[in-house]
Amino acid sequence: MSDADKQIGGDPDFRVTEPVDPPNQRRPTESAAPDIAEDDLTGFRFDASGSPLGPSTLPVPDVPSPLSARYLFPTEKYRGEWRRHWIHLMPVIVIGVLATFIGGYAIGLLGKGGVGAAGPEFAVTAVVVVYLAVLSWVAWKIADWYFDRFILTNKRVMVISGIITRKVAMMPLLRVTDMKYEQSPLGRMMNYGTFVMESAGQDQALREVKHLPDPNELYLQICEEMYEPEAVEARDKVDEEALDAELETDSARGGDA
Repeated sequence: MSDADKQIGGDPDFRVTEPVDPPNQRRPTESAAPDIAEDDLTGFRFDASGSPLGPSTLPVPDVPSPLSARYLFPTEKYRGEWRRHWIHLMPVIVIGVLATFIGGYAIGLLGKGGVGAAGPEFAVTAVVVVYLAVLSWVAWKIADWYFDRFILTNKRVMVISGIITRKVAMMPLLRVTDMKYEQSPLGRMMNYGTFVMESAGQDQALREVKHLPDPNELYLQICEEMYEPEAVEARDKVDEEALDAELETDSARGGDA
């Protein structure tokens, strides 16, 4: 009998043997799933078990953009903001297109020596400089249009404009005595209009706002804020309660599963 096999308690049926090496185990392969940060899950809904839920069909309260939020009071209730209709840029776009055609024609004409051989190179340089200046002006106007905002809250309407020189025009809803919007035939086709607001004071920082999109819906929304603010509050409360009820139902359904 070897030293590896020893009897236990004199019973030959029970022996202590040398340990047997376990079979080679396969190492778990590294997961190919990417790391997901907590910020990446913002906006997703999950039930009690952690399973993702589908998108909600209920409206979510609007959130002001960083550009508009800096001009709002903490107690002010944000209702929406709008950028002017793209038709507002039509004159700028037309000027840019015409400058492109005229500049190209002038450079081609000068390149053929149509102005004389004395200074065609200087003339071509001048045309290019003027064309680049026009393009810079067009880009500036487009950027100004992008940062232009018409803002509605439960207390006032505002117009924010300008990039370097910022202008903020405001009119309280309580001081608005008359309001109308006008639509030309082209405005009715393209769904934009001009708002005209009259106030009790003589100095009006915000009287006429041109090229606002969807004027009929915006007009009704402003009138509702002026004359039926309770209806707006009640509708927002119903939407929030319905959204909370849907979240609770989805969570309970996931917990039962």
